[in-house]
Amino acid sequence: MNIVVLISGSGTNLQAIMDAVEGGKIQGNLAAVISNRPDAKGLIRARERGVETLVVDHTSYGTREAFDADLLQAIEHYQPDLVVLAGFMRILTDHFVDHFSGRMLNIHPSLLPEFKGLNTHQRALDAGATEHGCSVHFVSSELDSGAVIGQAKVPVEANDTAQSLSEKVQQQEHRLYPACVALFCSNAIRLSADGVLYQGSLLPATGLDLTED
Repeated sequence: MNIVVLISGSGTNLQAIMDAVEGGKIQGNLAAVISNRPDAKGLIRARERGVETLVVDHTSYGTREAFDADLLQAIEHYQPDLVVLAGFMRILTDHFVDHFSGRMLNIHPSLLPEFKGLNTHQRALDAGATEHGCSVHFVSSELDSGAVIGQAKVPVEANDTAQSLSEKVQQQEHRLYPACVALFCSNAIRLSADGVLYQGSLLPATGLDLTED
């Protein structure tokens, strides 16, 4: 399958996905990495691996709709089977999301549906959560609300800070995201009207538990 990855920053999840593709764990071709920021360090990671890169700078556009229209066209040039949001820090228009419905994934640093939005690690601490983690989900027009494919959990320790929790969760992200991309590329999962189908069976709302033993 052709995969296009969208980034805005350092690209650590991109790195994990590239490693999985090169290691044969993902049955896919990383066709391009596209960023809305020309200074995104993830672009350097991609170029070092010989992956084609492109910048669609959102600051050059007067409206979100105009930016999304050009971004959509840029992605479609690569005929993607899957679009992966890996630290892409733009809220996308409904038209864009609908166009890629069922073939666009995102990762969120919480156990959805808990702690949608920002500052998830501090919010988990403030709420007295005993476990935290990350979720990979299909992208829907409602922020962080698409059907969940899989989650990976970490325990919240008494001495955890937002920073230490972030580091633990990020380690799980680098495992979880490639695993879910691999499931998609092997046709093991797909989005249905009722949720995520895994090998033909409907998953629970929290998806697969892919926590490392």
